[in-house]
Amino acid sequence: MTARYRPEPFAAAVTGIGLVTAAGVGTAATWRGVSEAATAPCVPHRPELHDLPCDFMYTITGLDTRAVLGVATQRLMDRFSQLAVIAAREAVADAGLDPAVWDSARVAVVIGSAHGGLPFYDAQHTALTERGARRVSPKLAPLTVVNGAASSVATDLGAHGPSQAVSTACSSGTVAIGTAHQMLRTGACDIVVAGGAESVCSRLLIASACQLKAVSTRRDDPESACRPFDTHRDGFVVGEGAGLLVLERPEHARARGATVRAHLAGYGASSDAYSAVAPDPEGLGIERALRAALADAGVGAADIGHVNAHGTSTVSNDLIEATMLRRVLGEHPLVTSTKAMTGHTLGAAGGIETALTVLALQHQLVPPTVNLDAPDPQIPLEVVSKQARPAAFDAAVKTSLGFGGHNAALVLTRA
Repeated sequence: MTARYRPEPFAAAVTGIGLVTAAGVGTAATWRGVSEAATAPCVPHRPELHDLPCDFMYTITGLDTRAVLGVATQRLMDRFSQLAVIAAREAVADAGLDPAVWDSARVAVVIGSAHGGLPFYDAQHTALTERGARRVSPKLAPLTVVNGAASSVATDLGAHGPSQAVSTACSSGTVAIGTAHQMLRTGACDIVVAGGAESVCSRLLIASACQLKAVSTRRDDPESACRPFDTHRDGFVVGEGAGLLVLERPEHARARGATVRAHLAGYGASSDAYSAVAPDPEGLGIERALRAALADAGVGAADIGHVNAHGTSTVSNDLIEATMLRRVLGEHPLVTSTKAMTGHTLGAAGGIETALTVLALQHQLVPPTVNLDAPDPQIPLEVVSKQARPAAFDAAVKTSLGFGGHNAALVLTRA
């Protein structure tokens, strides 16, 4: 039997965070919204979805992208890329980095997105069918491609190292951060801006999700529609947002005297190879990813004090993930799903939720799973609900599952 390759242990330094979500614009506002919330933010009904079973989604309020980016810059990007650039600027500033003086060839960008500029596709298809080919924008390709966020961030920051896009459905942001970990480990770069960005208020996508019965149809009470791990959950609620981290080789962070928020110690990924939409019913795929991340970090199940779960609020996904977490980690970690405060931001979810896991480690505080009013008795976990819970823990896990069976897990440790 061939021995498995085991790379040397490596922990990247997390030195910056940038967040733009429905829970708040900016890292401080998002953390405050997620950690202090008693109820979910306003989830408005969208006029363009009025005739669909689900006509609502989590929307970012209080953000004027035109004022932040400038009219000329904004016009060159779809909304998901705009959100990525805003989050990247915050993350880089939080890390105390100055793009004017860094070694730009050693700075990489890796950003995940599941759908890219899908709403712009919708608008251009309407223009084509209703007004003819001459009304289709020549900017369709550059604005809508999945790599648009990575390209826009690299251009905005002047980062000349590798620039990559990751698209593994709802695990895209987590895989992007794991990819950054691997790049830093190999010495391909010194700094990576990594995470996810998504904005898909798309009539076509929501209509399809309704047909798939993946989204909640609780039209009479949209604020409580997303209820991970609750007995009465009936599907997720789409959200928009971006979550990016600045990750550095530890010696690079030390040399410049950076403040380290946490360490990214382990990454694991796997494929269910089971279904285009449904997860492996036994959770074996995400289990492989989680066990690989634990081994990569050199920590055991007993070391994990907190899990920010994928927790989409779908009937089967929550049960499968929860059963797997209990099997691998036991019953002691404090579990949360923060999607009831941000919505399911699809490809951005892993970036946003990894950032929230870093903040939980820093503050030694586990955010609540909002709308968890009737815990599912089949969910064998200690899920934090109602209000945030102080806790002492040195290691935490972030798990993500994506359509097509794309699984990823990260292990983060306290700085």
